[in-house]
Amino acid sequence: MAVNVKNVSEPRGKSWLDNTYVIPILKGLGITFKHLFKKRDVLSYPEDKKVLPPNYRGLHMLTRDENGREKCVACEMCSTACPADCIRIVANDSGDAWKDGHENREKHPKVFEIDELRCIYCGMCVEACPEDAIDMTDMHNLADYTRADFIYNKERLLGVYDEYIKRHPDRAQRRDGLHKQMKNSSYFTVKDVKHSDEHGSVH
Repeated sequence: MAVNVKNVSEPRGKSWLDNTYVIPILKGLGITFKHLFKKRDVLSYPEDKKVLPPNYRGLHMLTRDENGREKCVACEMCSTACPADCIRIVANDSGDAWKDGHENREKHPKVFEIDELRCIYCGMCVEACPEDAIDMTDMHNLADYTRADFIYNKERLLGVYDEYIKRHPDRAQRRDGLHKQMKNSSYFTVKDVKHSDEHGSVH
């Protein structure tokens, strides 16, 4: 019966050069010097600040109409759509103060609060609002000392809007113009709705 014999050589030990770790150190320094002279894509924060896009989801604001009043009609669609349950609204009757000939609002918010610590900044409140009354800004540095300071009431949210339009007047005008265009356009006419009731689909 033949026996297979396999010769196993003793593993070679490290040389003195390997034991000194000179080669790994030189490789690491080579990578360091390789990136040392490349252009760095960094900013000297907070002296230099990055310009954020218009659709950045930061601190909320309540927008105003052409008369300087809040656009909110206290429909509570934003608080209903909010998955974090961070919006609290208390509605109040508008009265004669909100009747200016071309507009008649039944309600306006007596209390409007957003807990910015609870908010997840998903933007669903902005999408749900039918009046374009709530929007998000590029303000994101919200450091403060107490939790109560992160609960923004109606006055503070309107103040954020005033500050925002001073910084970005072009964005505010473009956003208001887009909202007026969407508000004046009708996706379905009365005829389409009647046709939908009869046939179960809109054409």
